[in-house]
Amino acid sequence: MATSCYLWRPDRGRSWKHYGIFVILLMDLVLQCVNGTGVSYIPKCPSGGLCDRLPASCIQCDYHHDCTYGKPASFTCKPKKGVHCIVTQQSNFTLSIICQFCWQLDPSEYRCSNSTSCMTVSCPRRRYNATCDVLDHVHCLGRRRFQKRLFCNWTGGYKWSTALALSITLGGFGADRFYLGQWREGLGKLFSFGGLGIWTLIDVLLIGVGYVGPADGSLYI
Repeated sequence: MATSCYLWRPDRGRSWKHYGIFVILLMDLVLQCVNGTGVSYIPKCPSGGLCDRLPASCIQCDYHHDCTYGKPASFTCKPKKGVHCIVTQQSNFTLSIICQFCWQLDPSEYRCSNSTSCMTVSCPRRRYNATCDVLDHVHCLGRRRFQKRLFCNWTGGYKWSTALALSITLGGFGADRFYLGQWREGLGKLFSFGGLGIWTLIDVLLIGVGYVGPADGSLYI
């Protein structure tokens, strides 16, 4: 009686299983794209609310630039694909905003990048090129990301009160200059005993009025 032997392979039957899982994942990805759940703006768009309360990234509006600046204007909008909201008509709704471009908004309605390389303590005050983005709930005309020239106003964490206290108490040893990062001037005050007291008095006045600041050009806290 002949017996047949089969060689057992641990990976037998796994290839079809892997193909099936891959097909299921691919179909799920396609369905997400069709329904709009795979779009980046969907998580920012609440469902079930009024369409005119949606963030600007969730709607498409027919903006026209012939409105009067600073006056209320109405535009026809519709929600983007995959966004569900309450509308009074079939698919479109009216959005009422103030007629102004995004770069004309109040500074509280957009956020700009900060520069840590420009000198804040200078005369005249220096400016830097900042990239600004409008907040999601604010609607305006034109591009929502724009460039703007802003004054240097960053801080490195130096406190004016600390610098002034060091200048009064330990200014003769250059502690105030060392604190502000001006180590060359600090060494000069240290080895000259505060310029025999004259340099110390001058620094107290200069730091007191804010004329002497941090070496990195930042503002006091």
